[in-house]
Amino acid sequence: MSQWEVVIGLETHAQLKTQSKIFSGAATAFGAAPNAQACAVDIALPGVLPVLNREAAVCAIKFGLAVGGSIAPRSVFARKNYFYPDLPKGYQISQFETPVVAGGALVIRVGDAEKTVHLTRAHLEEDAGKSLHEDFDGRTGIDLNRAGTPLLEIVTEPDMRSSEEAVAYAKALHALVQWIGICDGNMQEGSFRCDANVSVRRPGAPLGTRREIKNLNSFRFLQQAIDYEIKWQIETIEDGGKIQQATVLFDPDTGETRAMRSKEDAHDYRYFPDPDLLPLEIKADWIAEVKRGMPELPAAMKARFERDFGLSPYDAAALTATLATARYFESCVAAAGAANAKSCANWVMGEVAARLNKDGLDIAAAPVSAAQLAGVVTRIADNTISHKIGRDVFDALWAGAGADADAVIAAKGLRQITDSGAIEAMVDAVLAANPKSVEEFRAGKDKAFNALVGQVMKAAKGKANPQQVNDLLKKKLAG
Repeated sequence: MSQWEVVIGLETHAQLKTQSKIFSGAATAFGAAPNAQACAVDIALPGVLPVLNREAAVCAIKFGLAVGGSIAPRSVFARKNYFYPDLPKGYQISQFETPVVAGGALVIRVGDAEKTVHLTRAHLEEDAGKSLHEDFDGRTGIDLNRAGTPLLEIVTEPDMRSSEEAVAYAKALHALVQWIGICDGNMQEGSFRCDANVSVRRPGAPLGTRREIKNLNSFRFLQQAIDYEIKWQIETIEDGGKIQQATVLFDPDTGETRAMRSKEDAHDYRYFPDPDLLPLEIKADWIAEVKRGMPELPAAMKARFERDFGLSPYDAAALTATLATARYFESCVAAAGAANAKSCANWVMGEVAARLNKDGLDIAAAPVSAAQLAGVVTRIADNTISHKIGRDVFDALWAGAGADADAVIAAKGLRQITDSGAIEAMVDAVLAANPKSVEEFRAGKDKAFNALVGQVMKAAKGKANPQQVNDLLKKKLAG
């Protein structure tokens, strides 16, 4: 594999979060009965005319601003001509020579390394319908509900060199389009899907012939498909074969790609400007208006978390992976105080993330609110409870056992023992009852000290202040 260099570019279709379709007033809601949301414009009845949905253009502007791309003051819609049963007009309205967004970049993290993936373009287009091959007695059904659904197709330069980089980019893009509110990111419903262009070459050689893997709707499938395609292309070339440009599909059941058709070039689609649509004109004041309504972007928020809260780049990146996580963390810090920001970060990335993963929940649906978590963090910080007891309080809150940390602490009698006299009495009792551990510690066995700490905490039912226990034990054993 080291004798080969992998070259990957991704084309991603993000369904835009609009109430109606890109050129008609039909609804875009998922799950409607087949063809219930296909109007006269969508099914191309004679005499109908498309009208651009302004909100789709706003989404494109937001994306261009978010990635630092160039937003075209004048872009043109074109007809992409091909024939397929689920394309009622016989062409798709897209953008070709002049896309709404050109350039831009996205910084990704793979392991400890950062990499910049450059974007070629992002253009507006309409989706096609859907062919249904099941439950029709060998026939194919056509559902045109998706026909005309607004898409933003985002195309990268061939900058990625492994399936890991491709997945990291796809995840970063997925998070970004949700962050700026232009796509719901639901991959199961087809709102976010990727096509991967994959080729291999000897290091330093010209680009190899690429094959495009279509319609990958999960990050796991994206990685599996690319890895299989890389292996297949290398083996084919090493066996004396040649790679033919093609469009392929990935079969999750077999883990293999299979050719669907020879890959078309742009001229095969006979692009030409759509005569029914005026050019899209975007003036500077419109861009400024959209910019004012955008949230703080992930990179800026990450830098702020590092600067204001003293977080490491890794922690700041994890907490800004999604806008919902970032907002949860900020709400927790607002309630617990900036001095406890690092503790809030540890809890969000630790206990909260683990429980969300276990229960299959998004952070927006976390049973423990940011304010409740702040209560746990605050009571640990002021020595009302230990960190260990804090986890018990968190578990109780997750299970709905109390309104807040104070209520759980009071109901379960979990307040930490900080009375030095009470702790000293327990320490004395443990030392008297465990002369062998005392002797082993004084002989240089550090494990004996931990055993004594454990005995004191057991006697205190976990409620003694651990630092006080440690300090007193060390003082007594040194005497």
